[in-house]
Amino acid sequence: MTGGHILVVPCCEEGRGGGHLNRCISLTNDLRATGHSAWLYLQNKTEKINSFLQLKNFNTSWIVNNELIDRSFELVILDHFQTQRDELDRWKKLSPVIGIDEGGHYRGYFDFLIDILIPENFEKPSANITSCGLLNLPKKTKTAQNANNAESFKILISFGQEDAAGLALSAVKRLSKKPLNGTEITLLKGGLNKPDYQIPDFVKVLDSIPNLAEHLCEYDLVITHYGITAYEALYAGTKVLLDHPTPYHKKIAKVAGFMDIKNLDLLINSATNRIHLTIPERSDRPSQTKKKLQTKSLCRTGGMISVDSQSKNKDTSLANLINSFSVQVNRICPVCGKEANNRSIARFPERTYRCCHKCGAIYMDRTCPPPIEYAKEYFFESYKKQYGKTYLEDFPNLVAVAKRRLKIISRIASRGSAEGAKAQRDVLLDIGCAYGPFLVAAKEKGFVPMGIDPAQDAVCYVQETLGISAVQGFFPDCPLPTPQFCNVITLWYVIEHFRNCAQVLAEIKKLLKPGGILAFSTPSFSGVSGRKSLRKFLENSPADHYTVWSPKMCKKALAFSGFKLKKTVISGHHPERFPFLGKFAKSKKSPLHWLLLAAGKVFGLGDTFEVYAIRL
Repeated sequence: MTGGHILVVPCCEEGRGGGHLNRCISLTNDLRATGHSAWLYLQNKTEKINSFLQLKNFNTSWIVNNELIDRSFELVILDHFQTQRDELDRWKKLSPVIGIDEGGHYRGYFDFLIDILIPENFEKPSANITSCGLLNLPKKTKTAQNANNAESFKILISFGQEDAAGLALSAVKRLSKKPLNGTEITLLKGGLNKPDYQIPDFVKVLDSIPNLAEHLCEYDLVITHYGITAYEALYAGTKVLLDHPTPYHKKIAKVAGFMDIKNLDLLINSATNRIHLTIPERSDRPSQTKKKLQTKSLCRTGGMISVDSQSKNKDTSLANLINSFSVQVNRICPVCGKEANNRSIARFPERTYRCCHKCGAIYMDRTCPPPIEYAKEYFFESYKKQYGKTYLEDFPNLVAVAKRRLKIISRIASRGSAEGAKAQRDVLLDIGCAYGPFLVAAKEKGFVPMGIDPAQDAVCYVQETLGISAVQGFFPDCPLPTPQFCNVITLWYVIEHFRNCAQVLAEIKKLLKPGGILAFSTPSFSGVSGRKSLRKFLENSPADHYTVWSPKMCKKALAFSGFKLKKTVISGHHPERFPFLGKFAKSKKSPLHWLLLAAGKVFGLGDTFEVYAIRL
């Protein structure tokens, strides 16, 4: 990020404890340390919150309230547990919004989601990133020596800063049924918790433990609820039992693999009346050492779970992750230009995909801009890896495809004009012309061709070798080769690369004469690959494809920009991509190959398609 303002918004509702506030305080401090102007938003500072801020020694000058409207924020981070739709919409009007461990019904409307404590696939839709390795886990961990040589068994009871459900008292009662030999019990009340119940004399009561995470390794068992402390204790090598303030916490703890406090009696040896837990030694697995600590990396051991301390990536933190972002989000659909507040349909680490309910196009938001890959290497090494030959080696085949496309353009131009023969002498602009195969075919057909491409090497080839007018740059920001209106504008596998497609279509409309032809090709999300698995299709979509189209939605989408669809041609047929039968149809010698190919053409299941439209 560029170091702009970041607003961190914690959940401060009564009964939600201090975990959300504590994490947001740490995140604000960490972001400040990376050079950002990070602010903590507190709508109301109650007496409890003020005391907690004092306990954490938080710089209160970094707090803002409803006066924040006069400050421009680059990013808003919500750590809210469950956010309501009207509140989320309010924040989205201010800036891009990231949700941390968001469990609300409107989770799908967040720009980006980061799940740290929510296990993978527990909530739908899934998050962009799921990793408990983003926790600031303790540096001190238990060793096999201090685990086995302890004279007494130490238990810590900690239910956060508030414990509105009274779970600490419940845990004390369980441990008080009969005295346990050699057991030391410590109860941590928390900064917001003021219990009015009587604590047994054998329980040591503390208001707080400064830097608690670094002391968890000193205990043999931590009794808490599902949250950060539970993971910190696991990472420190300490066993964990959980009690649950809500059914939601109980469900998520079970999915994550934690042991319930109801199983406490099973851990007590009836003969010695002692709690016996064996802390298993963590195995050193080289394949795991460089991976981020994730919820799926938790392994069950003896009915409990432990965390491989080698799995933690020490360079990873929530603040560093956010510091790497340069967020791009769409508040209007980039295809039709209409206001877009659409639910996500798929999420990946750097991308969120949504489907516009107005035009039907799929579009992408990004946490970081994609790399630009239009240099010389793109047409040679990369092209050869995909097609078996370089772009120039494939030039004759590309010219042949261009001639087929030009026949369709000429027929549409002839039907739309009484001077059909003249159409072949009209100006044609090819946006993303590459090394010019389409321009060569257009020149042979009598058009006056012009090209635009961002690759300087390709433009030089078009100008010097082919003798055709071309300019280097990104449309529509670069000047045209000649300042004149066009009769035909083409974009072959280019339109999906534009972040603001509606603006591009508007510029194309300005350049086209009335009745002029717009023609383009693009991948289809309704082809066999998209129908087989839309999520996998989008996951494999190139990082710089900002929009994904289908033949069905083109008519409506183009109408929004002032074009009338005249023809679509389904292409990119791949029998081997059919589900179930495709693996038997890879060879062209197989009858099944030709059967599936025919079926794909009949039902329009190609993974790409061509569009031909006229300017109204």
